[in-house]
Amino acid sequence: MAEQAATLTDVLGDDADLVTASAWLHDIGYSPALAETGFHPLDGARYLRRVEHADERLCSLVAHHSGAMVEAEERGMLDELTGEFPLPDPELLSALTYSDMTTGPDGTHLPVERRLSEILERYAPGDLVHRAVTRSRPDLVQAVRSVEARESALRRPAGRATRSADVGRGHSL
Repeated sequence: MAEQAATLTDVLGDDADLVTASAWLHDIGYSPALAETGFHPLDGARYLRRVEHADERLCSLVAHHSGAMVEAEERGMLDELTGEFPLPDPELLSALTYSDMTTGPDGTHLPVERRLSEILERYAPGDLVHRAVTRSRPDLVQAVRSVEARESALRRPAGRATRSADVGRGHSL
């Protein structure tokens, strides 16, 4: 996942290292040694803040990564999450979500739809993670699409209008 985040340097500019570090650390809360609540985004962010004295923006990214607010709500922990960690910059959170939702468990690059299916296959339909991912799906896909659009816009040659803009100007396709 961090490899995927590292590809976003042109999109993220000065924040590329922050998002890459967040990608490396986003699942640290799964460590049994760090588990306090059993909700890995919150446990990881708390550890990073308390023990590692990490940058608050990094802690907030870890706390809110990949639909964490919906899962927190499913767990009855939304007030705890949002009370401790403010929402990070939406573009940075989208970049972290993109990195997570386009990387499989073995590190391979996957389309977001395949990644979401892979996650849902691991959890029974009644499981709170399955419910949270199902509820988060539109937002997770949108986050990935927004980063892909930003990447695409950067690859487009300067001065080249988009196809829809050409049509709007009366140009034929």
